[in-house]
Amino acid sequence: MIQSDDDTRWRLFETGDARFPFRLALVRSGREVLVLRTQSKWPGPGSQVFCLRESEAPDALGPPIEDVRVAHIRRFGRKLSLVLDRNRQKRCDFLFLRKPYRNQPGDYEQIFFRTQQSLRQHKSRGRTNLFGDRELEVVIDANERYPWKFASAETRRSSLPVGDYALIHDDQTVAVVERKTFENFLRDVGDLQILHQQFAELAAWPNAAVVIEAQYADFMQPKRTGAWSVTHLGRVLAELSTLHANLPMIFAGNRKFANQWTQGFFEAVSRKLAEPATETIAEVAGTYKPGRPSGGDEQQLRYLVFQELPPSFSIAELQARMPDATRERLRSLLGRLRDEGRLECTGRGRAARWQRVDP
Repeated sequence: MIQSDDDTRWRLFETGDARFPFRLALVRSGREVLVLRTQSKWPGPGSQVFCLRESEAPDALGPPIEDVRVAHIRRFGRKLSLVLDRNRQKRCDFLFLRKPYRNQPGDYEQIFFRTQQSLRQHKSRGRTNLFGDRELEVVIDANERYPWKFASAETRRSSLPVGDYALIHDDQTVAVVERKTFENFLRDVGDLQILHQQFAELAAWPNAAVVIEAQYADFMQPKRTGAWSVTHLGRVLAELSTLHANLPMIFAGNRKFANQWTQGFFEAVSRKLAEPATETIAEVAGTYKPGRPSGGDEQQLRYLVFQELPPSFSIAELQARMPDATRERLRSLLGRLRDEGRLECTGRGRAARWQRVDP
């Protein structure tokens, strides 16, 4: 397993306290960013474990009984969601609540430790988190003809730098949607490189999406696609999804459902922003950076090629980062990326250089 300087560790200690027998610490760069006293190592089916924030560090601690890399951390409102880098008992979250005192002013904190198994049996397992009555502020691009309508939203026309619809929160653009009709998309395929540039620009914005007023199946009907073969369109859609993986393409079916999806999307984004994270969640999730993947040499190679190595590199430079992989294996994996159109190779032998191909 490869670790990075940004590794976050899950460390569990025994305390000897009958009521809170375990001490759970999330450790990053040698610093404990969250420390809780818990009643159980891992919540059982149908249960959630009450936790207390540690107020005072213990005088002495034995070695941890669990020391696991945290593969993923994400904030969902008042929840801190974690995925641990192990095969079992790996998904959990911590719910941070503030409750008012009954007989005095002020409030107090409640923290609950919950797992996938315990949530599956909880009565709230199907409840949505990001919906409620909130007034939206939506900007519609000045060039948009026959625009969508947004119920209970304040809308205005303006020239948008990107996209056709934008959600505004505290005078900032917080979500962007590009609208495509079936006919729009077919025309754009004729300028595919420009479409790639448009998608790349959209992906640079927070909470961006492309919403298509058609089904995927519509692009697979030769009678409707005109000069474009369905094979080519299938490749185009696959390429766009692959090269712009952080930009969702929503095949909404028609104008009505595209409008409806976008309204729901804007409502969810607005609700998320209106529910501020507690100081603890903001600190733990806000500074988290995922380390390198630990799942196989191909995944590690892709991470190195697209995240760490310069745009042009030699196989020797790559092997210095992956000393356990043979040169033949590295050539094979690089060949796959070349076949995908992600890399080009120039030169031969020791002088060969691999070059990233940007969309």
